[in-house]
Amino acid sequence: MHSASVFIELGAIILVLGLLGRIAGRYGLSPIPLYLLGGLAFGHGGLLPLAASEEFVATGAEIGVVLLLLMLGLEYTAADLVTNLKAQYPAGAVDFALNALPGAGMALLLGWGPVAAVVLAGVTWISSSGVIAKVLGDLGRLGNRETPVILSILVLEDLSMALYLPILTALLAGAGLLAGSITLAVALVTAGAVLFVALRYGRLISRFVSHDDPEKLLLVVLGLTLLVAGIAQQLQVSAAVGAFLVGIALSGEAAEGAHSLLSPLRDLFAAVFFVFFGLNTTPSSIPPVLLPAAALAVVTVFTKIGTGYWAARRAGIGSGGRWRAGGALVARGEFSIVIAGLAVTAGIEPDLGPLATAYVLLLVIIGPLTARWTQPAAEWFARRRADTGPAPVGPVAAPLTGSVPGAQSADGLELPAPSSASAAN
Repeated sequence: MHSASVFIELGAIILVLGLLGRIAGRYGLSPIPLYLLGGLAFGHGGLLPLAASEEFVATGAEIGVVLLLLMLGLEYTAADLVTNLKAQYPAGAVDFALNALPGAGMALLLGWGPVAAVVLAGVTWISSSGVIAKVLGDLGRLGNRETPVILSILVLEDLSMALYLPILTALLAGAGLLAGSITLAVALVTAGAVLFVALRYGRLISRFVSHDDPEKLLLVVLGLTLLVAGIAQQLQVSAAVGAFLVGIALSGEAAEGAHSLLSPLRDLFAAVFFVFFGLNTTPSSIPPVLLPAAALAVVTVFTKIGTGYWAARRAGIGSGGRWRAGGALVARGEFSIVIAGLAVTAGIEPDLGPLATAYVLLLVIIGPLTARWTQPAAEWFARRRADTGPAPVGPVAAPLTGSVPGAQSADGLELPAPSSASAAN
């Protein structure tokens, strides 16, 4: 009877997730907020609280985090990561300063203490690679000049997690300075060793993993990932970071084959992960933290836009591309939930989970909108400012009429042609 209850509950969860995903796809939205809402409905205090399958969902959520980070690592090679790190590290520092400090400040203002401040700093710092990649594809911007800048910032954030997560884990466990330093040293040595192996022996690893039979390739990659993630967890390094480094080590045909085979599994277990986070949040706990979550969301929308604008300007991108880069970085998602989930499990602050849920819900909805409308809005404000500016002193030039066919600015906007009078001058 117990197994029957588990099957019924899991079947209901997966069916509801599929329907929610269809609804999100129909309206061009990310399904993450709907998955979180589904978790709230199935969780404690929700409409249909679960009983039999909660333990299985918890395990599935951990696998979801591992697969999310593995798939992200498959997108990059070790050489790409090293190159991006050298070229864009100032943008990473600006990103941290502008977006982590508001979260830390909010936690201290709420009186939650320094550990919660470190947690909330991570929640507001990290953009959602999954949501942003989907939005860029939907908007047809993968080939734009500003897109490499966006991806570089995302990669730097992901690499920073290799340092941040071990520190956070030590703090949540109540480890002292010595234990925390040892944990960080182990994390650095582990990450450095894997990157070295990936750079030096990446082709050999990929050749060992690669196989023409999809079944054998899937089993080897998945088994290797879970094994390394488990070892990383034993060494007090995040299992997610271990999976990310496995993805970096794979390249070529092995990476391409693994990506296509693991994508459905990732989508399934990632959805379970977001549901699990909602399961651990009581819906009635969200309204009390909605105001600080909304205030934090407003502040960090502008700080992320400023981050992308500065980084794109530094890379020599035109004005339109700068605004597009800033708007694309706004969405928060999987990493923010992972970080908050660690704190919820550790029982650091009861209101931290609800605030993070509300914050991610807001920005995962706002993010696709800012990606689409930040550049048009900036250009509209620029035109309004020009129209309401002071009247020119001296002779007034003849109005501009017509346009030169094919004449465009650096950002693809058609330029007005000079009038005959001004052309004569």
